[in-house]
Amino acid sequence: MANGIFSVATGIAILGLLLASVRLAKGPWAVDRIVALDAMTIIATSLIVAFAVFSGRRIYVDVAMVYGLVGFAGVVAFARYLEGGL
Repeated sequence: MANGIFSVATGIAILGLLLASVRLAKGPWAVDRIVALDAMTIIATSLIVAFAVFSGRRIYVDVAMVYGLVGFAGVVAFARYLEGGL
């Protein structure tokens, strides 16, 4: 049962990644691209955590936390750049 739920959740997350990558490539404004990049970071982080839970490897949770923090810092840096601030 848990494997089936994991498979469905993984499929939905991969679909979300694909849709966000379309918005990243096609977005008419830079803000749309930044939001798509942030969404992709969040989805990838959740996939890493789900993989950590179902594989039993706790090190991947640490990897997911670092990846999430780096993604957040990147989004903040892009937003500051778009506003013209240093």
